[in-house]
Amino acid sequence: MKIRKELWFGFILMGLIILGALTMLVSADKVTNGHIGLLMLSLVVVAIMLGFPTAFTLMGMGMIFTWIAYERDTDKTLTLMVQSAFKVMGNDVLISIPLFVFMGYLVERANLIDKLFRSLHLALARVPGSLAVATLFTCAVFATATGIVGAVVTLMGLLALPQMLRAGYDVRLSAGAITAGGCLGILIPPSVMLIVYGATAGVSVVQLYAGAFFPGIMLAGLYIVYVIIIAKLKPHLAPPLTAEQRFVPLPPLTQRVSDGISNTALPALVKALKGERNVDVPSSYLLRQLGVTLLPALVFALVALWGHEVSTRPAAAAVEIQQNDGGVAAPPGSADESTPSGGGLAEPPSDEGGLKEPPAEGGVQEPPGAEGVQEPPGSEGAASADAAAAPAAQGVAEPPGAQATPATPAEPVPASTNYWIGLGVGSLALVAFYGMLSFQRLEVFKMLLASFFPLVMLILAVLGSIVFGLATPTEAAAVGAFGGLLLAAAYKQLNFGVVKESVFLTAKTSAMVCWLFVGSAIFSAAFALLGGQELVERWVLSMNLSKTEFLLLSQVIIFILGWPLEWTEIIVIFMPIFVPLLDNFGVDPLFFGLLVALNLQTAFLSPPVAMAAFYLKGVSPPHVTLNQIFAGMLPFMGIQVVAIFLLYMFPEIGLWLPQVLYGR
Repeated sequence: MKIRKELWFGFILMGLIILGALTMLVSADKVTNGHIGLLMLSLVVVAIMLGFPTAFTLMGMGMIFTWIAYERDTDKTLTLMVQSAFKVMGNDVLISIPLFVFMGYLVERANLIDKLFRSLHLALARVPGSLAVATLFTCAVFATATGIVGAVVTLMGLLALPQMLRAGYDVRLSAGAITAGGCLGILIPPSVMLIVYGATAGVSVVQLYAGAFFPGIMLAGLYIVYVIIIAKLKPHLAPPLTAEQRFVPLPPLTQRVSDGISNTALPALVKALKGERNVDVPSSYLLRQLGVTLLPALVFALVALWGHEVSTRPAAAAVEIQQNDGGVAAPPGSADESTPSGGGLAEPPSDEGGLKEPPAEGGVQEPPGAEGVQEPPGSEGAASADAAAAPAAQGVAEPPGAQATPATPAEPVPASTNYWIGLGVGSLALVAFYGMLSFQRLEVFKMLLASFFPLVMLILAVLGSIVFGLATPTEAAAVGAFGGLLLAAAYKQLNFGVVKESVFLTAKTSAMVCWLFVGSAIFSAAFALLGGQELVERWVLSMNLSKTEFLLLSQVIIFILGWPLEWTEIIVIFMPIFVPLLDNFGVDPLFFGLLVALNLQTAFLSPPVAMAAFYLKGVSPPHVTLNQIFAGMLPFMGIQVVAIFLLYMFPEIGLWLPQVLYGR
């Protein structure tokens, strides 16, 4: 009966789409090719909802309607198909897709997620709803490393869902946390969805990655805040962990130090090294534990030194040529510019023009005994002060009263007050950290070192090289794939079977994406050829919408499309329709892409085609129903709407980092 209801919902939705298309054709004064293009769009959506493969549906519909538009000219139809496919597959950005996917599958098979989830839920044991919060943290980190929604939701369904249910967590809250957290991979870089949007809309993938970083963190943070508030207000939905569940067993040698001296890690280890016979614990073991314990202090010291160097770094020294009348000489290289007579020395535009000769006879006089202007000895390595006097070196005499101020060595400036405040707060936090660092917490920290930090380093290496311009997305993807191999080898999971399976799944996923691009290119070409894009543009412009109204209308349409369609179909079918309209309303394509990326989170969470729900249902216990999973998704869909609203009201959330890095 439940499946029957879902089918009825789908059939009703398809009927409404077909009814709308027929109404459009009947009400039109004259049926044009543009109306036929909109009919093609409606038929494509219905065919995809019926289960036909998206890529081949797009290609098939595109070729049929192109053939109609060309008045049954088969040669032109085939030529358009070949040209569209060749143009798409010549896009270099698409090379990064298989590399990022390969990195994700390798990291997934390194079995890091089990250790990551356990270490995070122990580290957050005292936080309300700690298991759900740890699930969201794990999903965010792992989704960032993999970008494969199905893999993250499936693995977390196997690992986190049984533990949350055993701890007495509500089924809906547990399912919502897993599905919403798993979908973060399509937003947080390196995201395949952002690559697809960038290639479709002609937006820089590098800037999209920089722009999506903070919105992704914001969305994950909103999820975590919601879970903590629910756990605080309704503890029965997310009971706190028991002492047994928070228990961390200590290694025998560490237990000996804890029992013999103290359970506070740092003073106990130092005292054990100074004590008689080291409490019967080898000094090498104590030194290793002490080295791990002092890692946070070492990192804090390095950050403090780097911050002090940045805070006291002097500004670049400027060299000025001062004149009696207050003018400043033109900088070198400004020969094609002129300044008013009262504004300094104007460079001559050519050999014939330039400075007028003074009233004195003989024009501009050479210095006595010199053939031209002689360079002083050692001027080959002159500093910037000599470069500022370039006009004199070109045979032009300096105006009376012009004096070059020699460059003086720049002295470091005092550190700012904010630096000292930050240093003081950080020092107090470090002291508090070591005061509360028990041996149990030290073991949790070691677990984080073995699971969380390797993934974070891999992610930072990939994203940092892209965002700071050290590598293109394709080059960074290659680095990430190599890093995935190293991680799998470090955790002794790298073997022929793992590599073979990862390569097979990568080829399968990449082929799907590439066929989607080819189908999208053929469909878009047919839609434009029929005049559908022009008809849509005229219709939207005739509504006299403001920028806000256009953004609201477009996001509502995308939100509704997320119910029957996945993000891939929305990007490749509808973005070529929306993007050409952006210039008419003064909308930045980068900002629009960030709004779409947040909105497309709903494509995996909105029924009836909520793929994350089906991924979770496939690995959940029998008593967990699909309706419970859907009900758990609804609050997180509301949070996504709040995130879209916040991004629209405060665009700097997404645009600040691209502006700082790339000057947008």
